[in-house]
Amino acid sequence: MPEALLWAVAILLAVAAGWAWNSWRHRVANRRSGTRPGRGATARTGGRRTTPPRPRGGDRPATKPRSRDTDRATGKPAPGEIWWADVPYADGSGSKVRPCLVLRADSRGADVLKITSQDKSDRDDHVRIPTRDWDPGAEHDSYLSLTEPARISSAAFADRAGNCDGDLWRRVRSLHHLPTR
Repeated sequence: MPEALLWAVAILLAVAAGWAWNSWRHRVANRRSGTRPGRGATARTGGRRTTPPRPRGGDRPATKPRSRDTDRATGKPAPGEIWWADVPYADGSGSKVRPCLVLRADSRGADVLKITSQDKSDRDDHVRIPTRDWDPGAEHDSYLSLTEPARISSAAFADRAGNCDGDLWRRVRSLHHLPTR
């Protein structure tokens, strides 16, 4: 009986530790993306969006710190800018709020390239993108996917993060298969 009790306590501690770690991980992710529970955050299941994004234009707290690159933190995306947006997965099974580079924009939406924090240095279809210029809390650079751009609606854009590094933007524009106008 005492051995069974020890196992039960060990299982309970493991579950509590997993729950606490997951809760901390979501708080950190929400801080980085600018969402806060009760201020436009959406329900998620396994990282996939289950509700449509809500515009965040007017609900920004007056005390939120802003960098020089976020002078026009809301509004319409423009080519060469990095925005936080609800970008669909390639397989169409859902979407994720992530940073993206705007290639071309019009009144209905924009063509964007996805940015990931996962190390893709071993792949030819990704290039390193300096992250600290537009995400001061970043611990390392991210990677820009050079694969087919995603078309997203204007309503999917949440916050402007900053501008793309000039050298990288020129490189992206030189790739003829990508729309940049």
